Amino acid sequence: MAEGLMSVAWDLRRVRRGGPGLVAERQRARLTDLLTRARAGSPYYRELYRDLPVRIDDVTSLPVTTKAELMSRYDDWVTDRAVSLDDVRAFVTDPDRIGTLYRDRYQVVTTSGTSGHRGVFVQDDRTYTVLSAITVARASGSWLAGRDYLSMLRRGNRVAAIWAVGGHFAGYSTAQRLIRERPIRKHSIRIFSVHTPLDDLVRDVDAFAPTILNGYASAVALLAREQRAGRLDIHPVLVITSAEGLSPAERAHLRETFRAKVRDQYACSEFMGLAHGCEHDWLHVNADWAILEPVDERFRPVPPGQASHTVLLTNLANRVQPIIRYDLGDSVTMRPGPCPCGNPLPAVRVQGRTPEVISFPAPDGGRVDLPPLALGTLVDGTAGVRMFQIVQTDPRRLAVRLVTEDGADADLVWEQVQRALHGLLDSHGLADVRVDRDSQAPQRTAGGKFRTVVSELPRPQR
Repeated sequence: MAEGLMSVAWDLRRVRRGGPGLVAERQRARLTDLLTRARAGSPYYRELYRDLPVRIDDVTSLPVTTKAELMSRYDDWVTDRAVSLDDVRAFVTDPDRIGTLYRDRYQVVTTSGTSGHRGVFVQDDRTYTVLSAITVARASGSWLAGRDYLSMLRRGNRVAAIWAVGGHFAGYSTAQRLIRERPIRKHSIRIFSVHTPLDDLVRDVDAFAPTILNGYASAVALLAREQRAGRLDIHPVLVITSAEGLSPAERAHLRETFRAKVRDQYACSEFMGLAHGCEHDWLHVNADWAILEPVDERFRPVPPGQASHTVLLTNLANRVQPIIRYDLGDSVTMRPGPCPCGNPLPAVRVQGRTPEVISFPAPDGGRVDLPPLALGTLVDGTAGVRMFQIVQTDPRRLAVRLVTEDGADADLVWEQVQRALHGLLDSHGLADVRVDRDSQAPQRTAGGKFRTVVSELPRPQR
């Protein structure tokens, strides 16, 4: 029988009360179900697991998968034979279909420019139900008290989201789906483009007067700077950051600036409900619906308290496109003991998504700052891009390292990328900034990590 929103939400609450033992029980049962369905419906997984036992209880005995490998085997990866990569790509090229269902059954989301490799993911209704229940039963329930809800209701309960728009990015696509399915929400949720010039963004957010401010961490940090300077005057009850990491000190700075609760959420296109933050700045993993494995460079387990080289994700909710021991690319540290907040779910901190705001000299002698995702999402959303890296080599120069999809016209893709970046820069008064194509392939850091937007310049004084 299909799992409804209320039954999933009730189970989330019950599992949290039941503690680690019940979390592990749910995790084992859902892993068994996922592996059974993956083997039955996905030729890729049937081939990958052909030499493994029928019954598998330990996820670490399974091979690791990567975005590049899964995307290359897309049509064999999915469990619904009617789904194909060509068909899905045609769907995401139509902006009018953002928030609508592919084949009237599946939500499609694309990556937003943080990992370098572009991914296109199909999610079933079960995933949507689980994510909705996590938001209601765990995240919001632990973030907001009764007096917070009363304050929000008195002031109109308005949510401002600072995200990339115009593409099938996970947050934007989900919000558009909510608005389509429940039109009343369009008056309480307003999405502001992260590409908007800062002065315009400040004016519009100030006029909207949100009770909840949600957005990419670097974009929220820029708004906090405007608030401290007196150019913005909003009083949110809750500030939610995502997509990029902030240190505990930076998070405390946001609390002081907005005089609000500040919480982080760990989300990705592969599973938006990974973890939600607590008041001690730990992210509590929804381990009954997802498995996170901190590992070293050889995919061996890393002990709690030690930063991992990467982390492997198993999404226990999505059956149409199974994600099992998937290399997510983030460096995480698992908390070695119970969290002081009392939440029994395992807790992590993420080191692999630290934002680096890109700064340019303004014509008036000042400075123009751009969140890295403002740049990255433009390139990632360009058809034909497989992998990219944007490097600021000079105060007025960006070099773009670009890898295109097989069969794509590389020169045409580059023209589209260059046009999109110049459009963003021009709208911020940066028409003199050069955008050049770099012949190098995207580079990893000395630690083996990949960052899509990098500045080689000294950081400006704040």
